[in-house]
Amino acid sequence: MGCFFSKKSKRKSSEKDERTPTTTTVETTTTTNSSVPLGNNSEEPPKQYSWDKREKVDPKDYMLSGLKDVTVGRHPGKLNGQQFVIQDCENCNIFVFDHAATITIDDCVNCRIVLGPIKGSVFFRDCKDIKCVVACQQFRTRDCKKMEVFLCCATQPIIESSTGMKFGCFQYFYPDLAFHFKDAGLSIFNNNWSNIHDFTPVSGENNWSLLPESSKVLDFVPVPDPESEFKSVRISGDPERSIVPLTKGGRRKDSDESCLFVFFAGEYTTANARKLIDEVAAKGFVLVQTKEVSMRPEDVKRVFQNSADELVDWITKGPVIALELSGGGVVDACRSIADQVFSGTKVFVSENKNSSSRDVDNFFNFADMQMGL
Repeated sequence: MGCFFSKKSKRKSSEKDERTPTTTTVETTTTTNSSVPLGNNSEEPPKQYSWDKREKVDPKDYMLSGLKDVTVGRHPGKLNGQQFVIQDCENCNIFVFDHAATITIDDCVNCRIVLGPIKGSVFFRDCKDIKCVVACQQFRTRDCKKMEVFLCCATQPIIESSTGMKFGCFQYFYPDLAFHFKDAGLSIFNNNWSNIHDFTPVSGENNWSLLPESSKVLDFVPVPDPESEFKSVRISGDPERSIVPLTKGGRRKDSDESCLFVFFAGEYTTANARKLIDEVAAKGFVLVQTKEVSMRPEDVKRVFQNSADELVDWITKGPVIALELSGGGVVDACRSIADQVFSGTKVFVSENKNSSSRDVDNFFNFADMQMGL
């Protein structure tokens, strides 16, 4: 995998060119036009272009710099998809409750950070002792030490020259978060939080690991203190309220039996997927991974094989949402739930436990290739 980064250089003031510019004098002749029609002596107002009418942007509104021992951030509606920069902050609680285009975090130490959904990349550089909650399209770190990250990332997270990195599944809620996911173009079902790529591995060492499953996000990144400007924002780290489903990810599964459950596009696809997660959790089964992805007819034939003919027409309605569920007896349980709860909904469920592992592999291998993972 190629490197996506270039080494960050320190800012240096450029030296001015000492050469004396050559001045050329041009003689001009002014001609007075005496034939201007009467009544046309007033000057026309300058044309107004669309960029002249834009609201002036103050860069300071999109930056937090040089702060220490404070609680700061941005309320919903303050960024509205703009870029944002956080730099040179120490022992701060930083809450960005809005969606952004990209966010860079440089030279920060001992900070707790919550970042709303990011349409592009979030890039941590030269940071240490950071605890954070992040949802993004791309996640990158370089020259970082000791970070604990509760992550939702649509692509494979990448670390470079970083050590002591620990990752957990994104678990967070505030009232505008679902709207911010939509505005940032992120799916709550595309989360590769545990599929870390270390661009600079060290033989015999592991620069990253997964947080214990019992880890609670608010133990790492507490809610804003009652005296702060964010005290009115209703925050929850409860997995049952989290926008992003809690997945087991790359952790070892307790059972060899898995089931593929796929919802085809409809008005209530997301709600149905969330309802299924609740149903199987109540029965003690585990959600391993999820994906939301578009399919073509040839993809359907390759993934669903014998069931493809009855499913081809359904993919034209939009992306499918797929879930891998794990646990002894999970296939029979899922088929029962499909009949009783989703009888009027178009779904695919593994037929039996002998074929279910193949179903899971076929779909998620296809989805990873489709998404470039």
